[in-house]
Amino acid sequence: MPAQDLEQNIWQLVKAGKLNDAAAACDQLNEAFPDYGSGWSTSSRVAISLNEPLIALKAIERALLITPGEPVWLLQKMASLAVLSDLTAANAVADEIAKHDFATAYHASSCAVTLTRLERFADAEFHYQRAVDLEPDSPIYQFNLASAQRFLGKLDAARESLDRTLQLNPVDCEAQLLRSELNTQTESDNNVDSLHSTLEKLPEEHPGRVQLYFALAKELDDLQRYEESFQKLQLGASERRSKLTYQASHDLHTMATIREQFGKDVIDSAAQGFINAEPIFVVGMPRSGTVLVDRILSSHSVVQSVGEPQSFGLELMNQCEKAAGVTPKNALELLAAAREIDFAALGEAYLNRVRPADGEYAHFVDKLPLNFMYASLIHLALPKAKIVLTERDPMDNCYTAFRTLFTGACPYTYDLDELANYFVEYRQLIDHWRSVMPGVMHTVRYEDLVGDSRPVVEGLLDHCDLSLEDQCFDHRAEAVGKWRNYSDQLQPVADILQRAGYG
Repeated sequence: MPAQDLEQNIWQLVKAGKLNDAAAACDQLNEAFPDYGSGWSTSSRVAISLNEPLIALKAIERALLITPGEPVWLLQKMASLAVLSDLTAANAVADEIAKHDFATAYHASSCAVTLTRLERFADAEFHYQRAVDLEPDSPIYQFNLASAQRFLGKLDAARESLDRTLQLNPVDCEAQLLRSELNTQTESDNNVDSLHSTLEKLPEEHPGRVQLYFALAKELDDLQRYEESFQKLQLGASERRSKLTYQASHDLHTMATIREQFGKDVIDSAAQGFINAEPIFVVGMPRSGTVLVDRILSSHSVVQSVGEPQSFGLELMNQCEKAAGVTPKNALELLAAAREIDFAALGEAYLNRVRPADGEYAHFVDKLPLNFMYASLIHLALPKAKIVLTERDPMDNCYTAFRTLFTGACPYTYDLDELANYFVEYRQLIDHWRSVMPGVMHTVRYEDLVGDSRPVVEGLLDHCDLSLEDQCFDHRAEAVGKWRNYSDQLQPVADILQRAGYG
């Protein structure tokens, strides 16, 4: 049977949902026709569907050996590297295809999705615009373009793209939420009525109701209709929480175990890690100011942001596999294995995975908030790296996290008790790090970035061994004390924080 026919059979298996059979058929195709590049490309795409990015990468590299520089295959390689959080290699491929005009909207959009993951928003906008130009009647491509424009601060353009999205699909709930978040709503210019109208049209089980509730909560807050706002917020959060299988006790137990496993004795007795001063880690609770501090630092002429990669956690897993000989099955096994790893190897492997490929900047910022759990491991692996902790008023931090609809993250934020208990355990872990690693973490309080923030920014730059540059002082905090508009509704949070001494 010709290679093309075998490949067609594979896609029929994929369409039928028989991915394992499709993968087996890919092996047969590649063995029979090893010089058929499209077969290796198909193997890569099937492997990605099976969540096997390393196999996907190896397959697409075989295809590129047969036909070097094929843009669609480079796109597949970039996507595989991004899933693996090998940001250095992914960005190197992105440089090759950043301005390529793909022939189909699908490929242009796929390229933009990966570029967004790499936080290359200007390049992503270029490819989303290409997708829109090729298929102007696609609401998905219009919405994605609006998302990229918003990241770039092009709010008027984003609003136009969202208007077009909603013309094409009036019940696009994600578009309605993004539209609500673009600017502060006013009595004469808001979307409350249209949001209510859309909500009434959707069946009770429709997943888009969550986005509409969060959009209404935001707009009603803008209009100072606080009681109505919180009612909608609770409805949205409850619906979101009901769809999750998350068990809050697992996170609480993990953080408590980290404190037990990594005391001062472990940190003081560990061998020296990899000596390199490039990374600056910005950690903290979500919505505590990590984005703002990242913007301050990355506006410096020698600093570049790499966004929120999962790279440190992935390399930690790799090193634990080497040390233990088996893959840790859960967080507790990972922690046990982490005490025995080669910390210098961890630091070097992390740098090779995440550092920008162009080498243009002396430092880079990794702003994944969850890295607060790994603070001791970061210090052991990279003792010259800087760690910046962002803090915010506990009540403000909890409220702003509760009012945020996260994408695939922070499942503890949709229930007030779970959120408050998580915050308490988080603060206990932070207090532990301060005790066992005195002076390692530099704290920036969100509230101190309101008004005259110059002394705070100077202290931040000094901690990171950066010179003073005027553009670093152009960033300000906003929305301080918003929780007070909801003090009655947030009383369960206040009670838990006060009992723990964090009120």
